[in-house]
Amino acid sequence: MQTVEANGARIPAIGLGTWELRGRACARLIEQALRLGYRHIDTAQMYDNEREVGEGVRASGLKRADVFVTTKVWTTHFAPNDLLRSTKESLARLRMTEVDLLLLHWPNPQVPLEETLGAMAQAHQLGLTRHIGVSNFTVALMEEAVAKSSVPLVCNQVEYHPYLNQDKVLAACAEHGMALVAYSPVAKGRVKNAEALNRIGARYRKSAAQVCLRWLMQQNVVAIPRTSKVERLSENIDVFDFQLDDAEMTEIFEMGTRAGRITNFGFAPDWD
Repeated sequence: MQTVEANGARIPAIGLGTWELRGRACARLIEQALRLGYRHIDTAQMYDNEREVGEGVRASGLKRADVFVTTKVWTTHFAPNDLLRSTKESLARLRMTEVDLLLLHWPNPQVPLEETLGAMAQAHQLGLTRHIGVSNFTVALMEEAVAKSSVPLVCNQVEYHPYLNQDKVLAACAEHGMALVAYSPVAKGRVKNAEALNRIGARYRKSAAQVCLRWLMQQNVVAIPRTSKVERLSENIDVFDFQLDDAEMTEIFEMGTRAGRITNFGFAPDWD
């Protein structure tokens, strides 16, 4: 599996997002994904499926060291003591001694970022996580986080797909040696109707979603598509055997606008 290197972390380029996956079906899907060749699983406290994610990883028969596991701390646990306690609870649910990557799920202006990052550094020092990072941070918040974190941040996990222009966040990640990890990388399935992606895909005998994931990979972006269908698992990982040319990359970039965002909540920051 191809990896993206970021401030000491080696993050598998394609992972499985697990938002909305629950129960036995979640554990089975993760086991299947790992048997198919996935080596990166993304969960979060808020997804309420860390227990099943851990079950799926164990059922795969792989060594723990061979699977890159990310979880995210929910915003109500950003006070330092809460953060450490909730991270230990995540590990207990996962039945793991550490995660590979611990993220702040969304910005929380109610708790000073410096305090939260201090607790993240402590989680790292205590061996609860190998790496730390952020999610849904704007460029300004990223700059603040990088300046205030005593441990290198390895990524910013944000929504990114051909409909959403993320040039500013990409440039900021590159400047700080961080990876951009793309959630909703196939725009929650909407890319299947994109004429340009289907036309380009026909040249390579690939689907619109595969073209989209390849486009992200060629930007050195990590993609974590979520699916509940086993046949999609195979499709999403089958993107290592073709290469988009510059003209195709440019055509896909031209689909993006600032208004293409799908995931937006009342508590979201003012996006770039």
